[in-house]
Amino acid sequence: MLNKEGAIQWFFQSLIIALTVIIFSGCSSIPNPYHYGDVEHGVKPIIAQHEINNKELLDVSIKIFEPGKLPEDEDDSRGLSEEIRKAETRYMPIHLKYTLQRTGYWGNVRVVPGENEGSEIQIEGKILESNGEEIKVAIRVSDATNKLWFEKEYSQSVTLEQRGHTEPEKRDSFQDIYNKISNDIIEYRKKLTSREVSRIKQVAKLRFAKYMAPATFSNYLKKDRDGIYQLVHLPSEDDPMIKRVEAVKARDNLLQDTINNYYDIYYSDMWESYDNWRKFRSEEMATIREIDRKALTQKVIGAAAIIGAIALGASSNQDVRDRTGTLRSIMIAGGGYALYQGFQTSKETEINKESIEELGASFSSEVEPMVIDIEGKTTKLTGSAEQQYAQWKQLLRKIYQQETGFDN
Repeated sequence: MLNKEGAIQWFFQSLIIALTVIIFSGCSSIPNPYHYGDVEHGVKPIIAQHEINNKELLDVSIKIFEPGKLPEDEDDSRGLSEEIRKAETRYMPIHLKYTLQRTGYWGNVRVVPGENEGSEIQIEGKILESNGEEIKVAIRVSDATNKLWFEKEYSQSVTLEQRGHTEPEKRDSFQDIYNKISNDIIEYRKKLTSREVSRIKQVAKLRFAKYMAPATFSNYLKKDRDGIYQLVHLPSEDDPMIKRVEAVKARDNLLQDTINNYYDIYYSDMWESYDNWRKFRSEEMATIREIDRKALTQKVIGAAAIIGAIALGASSNQDVRDRTGTLRSIMIAGGGYALYQGFQTSKETEINKESIEELGASFSSEVEPMVIDIEGKTTKLTGSAEQQYAQWKQLLRKIYQQETGFDN
């Protein structure tokens, strides 16, 4: 039997061990709040202060983003789905398009489903993380000469309090990250000379011509040892072959504009459900973390009460045991109830998990790809925008052959 001092010592040792086990096992189940990204809040967009000459405006193509992988950790992947991520691969480049258009620094800004031969500036992106609370994307920007402007990762976290007002085409919950990407591209563009801008435009035109008719236009460009396209010589301004290529390019731009109209409709239809989904998921995750913390506290209190009762019961002093009998019973009962409440509170976490899953499933059903038809003299394109674009690329050379009467 333990004496009074031994019982107290044993009590505290047992309490420390129990609390350590409960806290560490409990903390492993509590998702940590997402860290704040490298993009600060309140990023102001760079806007052109005067109208820029059309000859200085470069056209921008933004490829549909790569989806990246969903988190493997069960806590981090709550409420996320492949369908939502696929929707985001369209949503993000479309919103970036609107952000770039408002700056006044660019010509035509289009979202393209795949490789776009003849792009003057091309932006590629990959979603590294997106969960309603944090966005992390990898962005790559290059020009027609194949020169890499920059590759950079951007991340931003937004709390419920920081979300504020959102508006389609103008302000997203993570608008700062879009502004930052836009600003970085503009800062690089400002360093280009007029001669460099002209060369980018010329190379873009010839790369498209080479795609249309490799045998005819292969000798106009060459790559240096760094993979950068260099102009060998330019076709004459009245070259009939290049005129026909330009006519085909105009048709390609028209098709891209049509696809962008469908993307804009898709974005508009998606806006409300997506904005709400991110908000609700953030609220659910905050609730889950609070419930987990509450459950952990209840379990610690319950365990401490039970351990304390056992320690008192282990005392070698009969008088202490007799006088604390009722107290020990209350401590054991109360501790057991606290533990029970702790585990019941943990069950509420599962209920919230299911709620997030339902939100994700509901969202996925609202953003199914749109089926579109484009009727023309040569063919009819069907399927999603991406499928139509792939079909169109296969037809481009056939159209050129019809225009020129030559095989490629």
